[in-house]
Amino acid sequence: MQALARFFTYVFPMVVVVSVQKFHAVYVSTPTYDLFPTAFFYWGLVYGGILALAAYGMGLPDVQVERGKALGIALAVSVAAAGIMSVVQLLAGSALIGRFVIFGSAMVAVPVQVGASALANSGRSRAENRDRVVLIGRAAEATQLADDITLAPERASKLVAHIAAREASATATSQPLAEAVDEHRATVVVLDRTAIENASIIDQAALLHVKGIRVRTLQEFYEEWLGKLPISELERESLFFDISEVHYVPYARTKRLVDLTCALVGVVPLAAAVPFVLLGNLLANRGPLVFRQDRVGINGTTFQILKFRTMSVPASATKDGAGEWTRADDPRITPFGKFMRITHIDELPQVINILKGELSMVGPRPEQPRYVVQLNDKLPFYDMRHLVRPGLTGWAQVKYGYAGDERDALEKLQYEFFYLRRQSLMFDLRIMFRTIRSTLGGEGKGR
Repeated sequence: MQALARFFTYVFPMVVVVSVQKFHAVYVSTPTYDLFPTAFFYWGLVYGGILALAAYGMGLPDVQVERGKALGIALAVSVAAAGIMSVVQLLAGSALIGRFVIFGSAMVAVPVQVGASALANSGRSRAENRDRVVLIGRAAEATQLADDITLAPERASKLVAHIAAREASATATSQPLAEAVDEHRATVVVLDRTAIENASIIDQAALLHVKGIRVRTLQEFYEEWLGKLPISELERESLFFDISEVHYVPYARTKRLVDLTCALVGVVPLAAAVPFVLLGNLLANRGPLVFRQDRVGINGTTFQILKFRTMSVPASATKDGAGEWTRADDPRITPFGKFMRITHIDELPQVINILKGELSMVGPRPEQPRYVVQLNDKLPFYDMRHLVRPGLTGWAQVKYGYAGDERDALEKLQYEFFYLRRQSLMFDLRIMFRTIRSTLGGEGKGR
């Protein structure tokens, strides 16, 4: 259901636009014209892409809302897409596609997107408890998993039972794993390290696997269902991490090319934003336009990150980062600064850091040196995140957001280690698209 809903939301708009174009070419336009192959046709595909991107940015079809609210979101998507295309045509100085096509396609797309949202939600309601999990292992792992399973999972699941490894061994009269699976209608059995070391548990799990029950180690479950690594595996993972994979040359070169391309494109909105931010500062936030602060980059080197200033001048005065952790609702952030953070305008100067090679588009967000020292003292494996170039956005940002204290930093580290293990160009693009969604949806992620 989810795949079908996404098809209707992200692919079908192009079919809608081309169909409306064809109708306009044959039945509305005087004189009629041939649509294929002309610039009108290709600009129609671009407009279909804008509709799809606007839908993605506003959360369709995944956002869980009532049908009335879904209608409002779909209307907002169509208005936004029509507005963007109108501005593009205004800047181009010519009609790239007709107004009939722009507004006709936008209106046809509304019921399609509402239907896709309903389809996604119906599929989700049936799948809400689809993955019912039995954990075999330590009580501490069960408590942690019960908490983690509710935090932005990649796949819906529910912990329905926990059995200590010492109580899960089979006897002549009982098969504890099979009994737990039957009693709780479980679909996934998760084994922590204490369970994996028990031969009786492995034998029982093998029999369940043959019957179609999915069996995963704790780390595998975290990676597949939650998109991160479990806390208990971080130190072990840091010891067995294959550093050569991080510096795989073809990937590194392609990633750098993507960084440079995106940064060069980003110079345009940066230049356009400077007068706007300058005016906002003069009216509501007097002080320096740009804020510079030391951050720790690749291999532990220090560089100065650039941002438009969002805090009051006394709070932003020191570039060495003296002060407390930044919070999402930090009282030091000015009203205009809050607007810039929500829209991510404050991050635009970092395209200069990307051009200089200090930042990448995607990677762990760089922290202040003093915080790195603190976290290295408490988390001996924390420094592993500096094997790669830090990023403008990252997997931890789209999944978790702000790190307001050391506990949050540990939570984000679970996502960052997952990124280090799985990094690829496709994963980077996935993170960038998710960042676009959070930005267009007004979610102020990152720090």
